[in-house]
Amino acid sequence: MLKYRSYAAHNLHTLPQYGEIPEEQLHVVKTVAAVYPFRVNNYVTEHLIDWSNIPDDPMFRLSFPQSEMLDPVDFERISELVRREAEPEAIQQAAREIQLLQNPNPAGQMELNTPRMNGDFLHGIQHKYRESVLFFPSEAQVCHAYCTYCFRWPQFSGLENLKFANNDINLLVNYLQEHPEVKDIIFTGGDPMVMNTGLIKKYIKPLLNIPTVRTIRIGTKALSWWPYRFTSDQDSDELLHFFEEVVSSGKHLAIMAHISHPKEIETSIAIDAVRRIRSTGAVIRSQSPIVRHINDDVGTWETMWQKQLQEGIIPYYMFLERDTGAKHYFEVPLAQAVEIFNSAYQKMSGLGRTVRGPSMSCSPGKIIVEDILEINGEKIFALKFTQSRNPEWTNKLFFAEYSETASWLDDLVPAFGHEEFFFEKEMEALYSYC
Repeated sequence: MLKYRSYAAHNLHTLPQYGEIPEEQLHVVKTVAAVYPFRVNNYVTEHLIDWSNIPDDPMFRLSFPQSEMLDPVDFERISELVRREAEPEAIQQAAREIQLLQNPNPAGQMELNTPRMNGDFLHGIQHKYRESVLFFPSEAQVCHAYCTYCFRWPQFSGLENLKFANNDINLLVNYLQEHPEVKDIIFTGGDPMVMNTGLIKKYIKPLLNIPTVRTIRIGTKALSWWPYRFTSDQDSDELLHFFEEVVSSGKHLAIMAHISHPKEIETSIAIDAVRRIRSTGAVIRSQSPIVRHINDDVGTWETMWQKQLQEGIIPYYMFLERDTGAKHYFEVPLAQAVEIFNSAYQKMSGLGRTVRGPSMSCSPGKIIVEDILEINGEKIFALKFTQSRNPEWTNKLFFAEYSETASWLDDLVPAFGHEEFFFEKEMEALYSYC
């Protein structure tokens, strides 16, 4: 078994493959890591990255920062401070100014998603969709490694007032007792799988006695970044026994695996982890954004979905890169994403057509770009809510003018001469209430 070791900007020189990274690329990593979080571990560096193909290797781009993630002016500003070894406080101040311009918490996460109980905001809990609640355990505020495109980068960047975190499970239990419409609890972070099994039990066990809770989800990248969590970590057997306990209690347990590239589930240890999880009765579903430079081609998605099906993982969502952080570097235009999704989807058997997308997780809800159509000579996007802030919007179609460059809802204009989308007035009212 590999003993976990992580590398960040401050100790990158201890990485065994350090000599494989060109000097200028090392400077890029140190510069961009001052703004966006950077953490990689020895499983990723030893088993996933092809060091003969850097910086183009997708696993390298997925875990090591690239210069284009910053605006050129911002990059030069931080780069100069790093080169002249400025005081850490000066670098941090410059980085903070850049971070706060990057839309740190998009889609109304703080303003609209944080619920109240007895007049108090329940920080560390999000309730956006009627049936589902997210909980962010305080002890799960890191990951085994960080994805360069992570939309939750503020969680790891020292922006304490922008973090979602809570360590009071009783608060969640009380909230659920007052909201019996909630059937689905999602533990997220960071990554809940960085917690030891005792802490995982602390948060999940109390939910097993709440009859209105039917499904429990755990969002994790551990299958990709540290599969030993499920195979040979000190308490991995205890963890899997607890998964069995959750399933035996009558709850549906879903491991929401964040898998961005087929390479992540090709190692023998990752496959072993998948099979051990499935043996407990838990279900594994996979989701990832489509990301430029990493998985923006048909072959990658077809290979990834086929491999997931082979191992019993259910393809669930293809997301679009959220409008935060280094979106300009990673985003894929809607038109291209639809083409990639449809082409890969057409090559799947019926079992693989559980996947949905490409999907935008934006303020009104999860909006899928269903297709590109031509109606009365006008080329348009057909869009549909698969989840929505107002349940009445769910599964409702609407249309936007076609655009080669649009990559998010905010870039779209209503089709057929309409002045606004049907949900806009209600969203404006929600924001004004906040």
